[in-house]
Amino acid sequence: MTGVLVVLGVLVLATAFGLYRRATDGALKAVEIPADTTDAMALPGTPRGSGHAHEGDRLTAADLGRPLGDRATLVQFSSAFCAPCRATKVVLDEVSGMVPGVAHVEVDAESHLELVRRLDVRRTPTVLVLDADGLVRVRAAGAPRKADVIAALGTVV
Repeated sequence: MTGVLVVLGVLVLATAFGLYRRATDGALKAVEIPADTTDAMALPGTPRGSGHAHEGDRLTAADLGRPLGDRATLVQFSSAFCAPCRATKVVLDEVSGMVPGVAHVEVDAESHLELVRRLDVRRTPTVLVLDADGLVRVRAAGAPRKADVIAALGTVV
């Protein structure tokens, strides 16, 4: 009888985790910008002391190996054997082609480990939406939906 209860408990926990994972996978979330004035810079258009971003959250063309978009940049961290990465690449290419001034940059996570650690990328695909200044504004772990990417860009541009 105890074995049956253990199996049922494991099944319930696995099902709950699977449902949670399905609901949160690929969800784009706004990045909170801490108001830490010690090692931060003022965000454009905000009064001093109200909103700051840490230097580590700003990406440059040198970091990515490609130029940033004029209005926004979609950064995708991928790995060689990641099936959702291929689908994410298609979605981000389509969105960047639809919105003028938006660039899509795919970064191989395995060959850019320093950047992966700096940005706390824990799985692939991870998608970052950067504003025109290269600040990380939105991020998603997992494959985001096209409509969600477009909506996230709307908040950034």
